[in-house]
Amino acid sequence: MKIPEIPENEQSRLAALREANILDTPPENRFDRLTRMARKIFNIPIVLISIVDENRQWFKSNIGLDVRETAREISFCGHAILSDDVLVIPNALEDDRFSDNPLVVGEPDIRFYAGCPIRVGVHKIGTFCLIDRVPREFGPGQQQLLTEMAEMAEFELGLIQIATSDLLTGLANRRGFETAAEKTLRDCRRTNTPALLIGFEINQFKQINDKFGFEEGDKVLTKFAQCLKAIFPDSDALARIGGDEFVVMLADSTPEAVTAHIASVSAWLKQDQQVSQRAYGIEFTDVQIPFDPVAHASIESMLDDIDDAMWNRKKAKR
Repeated sequence: MKIPEIPENEQSRLAALREANILDTPPENRFDRLTRMARKIFNIPIVLISIVDENRQWFKSNIGLDVRETAREISFCGHAILSDDVLVIPNALEDDRFSDNPLVVGEPDIRFYAGCPIRVGVHKIGTFCLIDRVPREFGPGQQQLLTEMAEMAEFELGLIQIATSDLLTGLANRRGFETAAEKTLRDCRRTNTPALLIGFEINQFKQINDKFGFEEGDKVLTKFAQCLKAIFPDSDALARIGGDEFVVMLADSTPEAVTAHIASVSAWLKQDQQVSQRAYGIEFTDVQIPFDPVAHASIESMLDDIDDAMWNRKKAKR
């Protein structure tokens, strides 16, 4: 068995996957409708919309299998995302890459596979794939039809990204953040891992808008988002959730590391102000809420605590 190679752009590919806000989301009819259609058109028992994560392939839509994910190292889709073309395996038993693969010698007894890469922007994050338990051929016309169905899935992914992204800053919006952060909390509960939610609010933002105009205010928001992305590149979730409000979710981070990160945010903004020679500095208030599995039933309760802590912090400053 050949383990799929890791793409050269793996880090940016995974970043694009995270920004797509699709992993571990519930089944949706918009995708299940496409896989049901493909099963009928191609007369095939298994159809998947598979998302290739760092160490697994996860199925956004799954027709014909009883599992929701498998390991990436045994996945066919891990190979499919390495090319721009449709990957066709007429008979896996006759292909040295797959002949002794656990998915071939055991359930679901894969013989035929065809997978077309699905993209978010320029990054291939998964596939629209067809699987059969018997060998079969798959001609150019069928490959073109599969490509068109993959493009339909890409369109639906794009709609989700628009709905969960803040168009000004490029960060997740509140809806996108809640989706990503809920997954982090589920993982932390399961593994007994600590997590921390950091809230940021830009100081004197209304005054900047009033004095320099809304266009300048937009530049402040964009600059602050750029700073957070630079300082928290490995955050579990990062978003603009309100006008001048931002949040960062970190799992398994130490208090010392968080303190250093926040100091780095201040230093980054000060240096940028010196270079840009703006007539004002960008300052912020921050608060931190540790994840409490008992007190925080959902990310909503943590966000409520962030709001309360921020109000109390700013009240104390006044």
